[in-house]
Amino acid sequence: MRKTYTLLLVAAVAFCTYACATATGGKAAKVDNSLTRNEKSEGWVLLFDGESMEHWRGFKKDDVPAAWQIEDGAIALVGKGGGDIVTKNEYQNFELMLDWKISEGGNSGIFFNVSEDPKFNYTFQTGPEMQIIDDERHPDAKQGKNGNRKAGSNYDLHPLSEPAVKPAGEYNTVRLVVKDGNVEQYLNGKKVVAYTLWSPEWERMVQESKFISMPDYGRYKSGHIALQDHGDKVWFKNIKIRPL
Repeated sequence: MRKTYTLLLVAAVAFCTYACATATGGKAAKVDNSLTRNEKSEGWVLLFDGESMEHWRGFKKDDVPAAWQIEDGAIALVGKGGGDIVTKNEYQNFELMLDWKISEGGNSGIFFNVSEDPKFNYTFQTGPEMQIIDDERHPDAKQGKNGNRKAGSNYDLHPLSEPAVKPAGEYNTVRLVVKDGNVEQYLNGKKVVAYTLWSPEWERMVQESKFISMPDYGRYKSGHIALQDHGDKVWFKNIKIRPL
């Protein structure tokens, strides 16, 4: 009888191992807010480990505002009046990946090349934005031109090439590549936007956008990465970056 139980136990363990491997394509399940050995060898660095916001602070502040907290393994905007948060380090050529989730009717964004010069009061005065928004419920997603304010767009300039966003309340995966002024934006594995900073097309589109009144918008060739406080609850996790 004991031998029978032992054989059954071994069979059960083997089945579970096979099932788990099959479900993950033969690979171990990815742990949130961590790097694999290959990612480390490729130069990736975590900007959030699930427990500390040591790589972040408020825009033009020394510390992270109280409205930003760690919730369920994510950086979450849980209160009002926090303002945007930025990376402590600045970046020029890089590849950024993260997962975001927006609340129903919510709005937020990811900025890069953000300057903290004293003359600026907001991150959007300098940094181009990859839009985060509830396309279905937030009115701003219906404004702009040809969908250039929908989730994944280069906000108010470049619309998505194809729909890719998941509904509010679900996590979306972003990949943002910036190299010598060439920008590629990926949402949930799809390349949805590509453009070149400071090109004639870029200059024309800025002049036709809401940023025409901001002379320093998109002018910096390096800067901080920022996560936006637009007054709505939003979550970020699996934030990692590597220099290019």
